[in-house]
Amino acid sequence: MKIFVNKDIKHFFLAIMVVLVNFLVLTEVLIWVLYEKFSFWVLLLSLLTTFAILMVCFLYFLRQNKMLEDAVSQINSYLAGNVNARIECDDEGELYRLFHSINSLAAVLNAHAANEAREKEFLKNTISDISHQLKTPLAALNIYNGLLQDEAEELPNIKEFATLSEQELDRIETLVQSLLKITKLDAGSIVIEKSMESVADMMQDVELHFAYRARQEQKEILLSGSEDISLLCDRDWLIEAIDNIVKNALDHTANGDTVRIEWKALSNAVQISIKDNGYGIHPEDLHHIFKRFYRSRFSKDKQGIGLGLPLAKAIIEAHSGSIEVDSELGRGTTFTMNFLIPTKL
Repeated sequence: MKIFVNKDIKHFFLAIMVVLVNFLVLTEVLIWVLYEKFSFWVLLLSLLTTFAILMVCFLYFLRQNKMLEDAVSQINSYLAGNVNARIECDDEGELYRLFHSINSLAAVLNAHAANEAREKEFLKNTISDISHQLKTPLAALNIYNGLLQDEAEELPNIKEFATLSEQELDRIETLVQSLLKITKLDAGSIVIEKSMESVADMMQDVELHFAYRARQEQKEILLSGSEDISLLCDRDWLIEAIDNIVKNALDHTANGDTVRIEWKALSNAVQISIKDNGYGIHPEDLHHIFKRFYRSRFSKDKQGIGLGLPLAKAIIEAHSGSIEVDSELGRGTTFTMNFLIPTKL
């Protein structure tokens, strides 16, 4: 029986049995000493009393076990997502006090979750409003800057300042877009629409995106992996995450360096790795590179805004994936992403 799975209850019943049997034996011994005979009726009454005591104890523990099973069922229901699951605790006693405390804890957790959801929604709406408000002046500034560059063909100093201005406007626009995306991911307002995609096709898109820059900087992007590997993912979002990591690799490599994008199927996951033979990451920075707006004092990249890698990590985790980084100064960096295959869980 279930209640006897508990060793304490089993020992409790054994102790009662020992006490009652000893009482029965001692009673019969005493009757024998006093009257020199055994008493059948005393024996029968003792057995009935023993049975009644054991039955009362058994029913009590059976009821307690039923209460605990119901409580565990409600707790599991809450953990499964039913925020309204509660344990009945309308009676008196220590066990009911425990159940009441658990219900109170669930209510507090619900309140915190609701507050967090409201804060995320507020943050998402605020960032979204700010981003949309910035788009109009940014577009206007880009137009004015383009006109200024056209008019400054014969004025090299003004043209140089206009070019620098364009770069800064591009940085602001990138920052606004990245903030908007990462905030929406935090708030859970972006739906990741997954479908089976060819990893080779996606990596070719990534390589094509950076092909011009790589040629300009005399760098090489190499692809390596099977054409037959597929991944359940949102193609556009995952490409954006890998774009950010490849961009980071190009930002931290010198002319003539190589960025390798490799992918393979493991027993229960698809693994994508991006390796470069660039400057490497200082050990002091390894545990901070996924923090937003983190800027290393050792970095040679003065233009980054510190959102590319955090955004990539958020997208990868939204795909139930993981990302790790391994780096050695002067030898390069490797980012490794693992995406579990659902059918093989």
